[in-house]
Amino acid sequence: MTETILYGYWRSSATYRVRIALNLKGVAYETVGVHLLKDEQSQPAHLARHPSGRVPILEIDGQRIGQSMAMVDYLDETRPEPPLLPRDAFLRARVRDLKDQVVADLHPLNNTSTLARLRSQFGADDAAIAAWYAYWIVRGFKVLEQMLPNAGDFCVGNAVTLADIVLVPQVANARRYPKIDLNQFPNILRVDAALRQIEAFAKAAPENQPEAREAP
Repeated sequence: MTETILYGYWRSSATYRVRIALNLKGVAYETVGVHLLKDEQSQPAHLARHPSGRVPILEIDGQRIGQSMAMVDYLDETRPEPPLLPRDAFLRARVRDLKDQVVADLHPLNNTSTLARLRSQFGADDAAIAAWYAYWIVRGFKVLEQMLPNAGDFCVGNAVTLADIVLVPQVANARRYPKIDLNQFPNILRVDAALRQIEAFAKAAPENQPEAREAP
């Protein structure tokens, strides 16, 4: 069988999503670090993997995929157990709605390339960048908080879905920087805490990656 390789940065929330999905699907994989803070994503070796110059890149079944949700969808289509979408059409739409609140509306505004552009083009200092980050996190989390159920361990229904896979990495980011008080989001905290007890999520956590031992 062709080896599966995940090229990514250990703290990247998009890479974190894919680690969770690979673990849930029981896919053995090797990780190859691409250090964003050292600009390794812009180097020829990484651009040869995919022209986007982003992480993660997934090498699987002899192919390469360059967007995290395309990777997760591919895994769900080629390895259907456990399913990451409910059978009911409305519940599937609900999962995708929640998922896109993070993937489309929230994450692009606080990823490393966006924050770096604020500094280089507009001269934003650390405090201004932190304020930008916090504004969009809080705005996005207020939406998610209202959309999530008031009880239970998952974003939708009684099993892990795509929504859960994107929620946990985004919460991890918010905890780390700029250290927003998340107590105002009890539904988010409850679901996040329950999910992080699941082995596939725990193994995927940034602090459990080999690179974490080398980080300052």
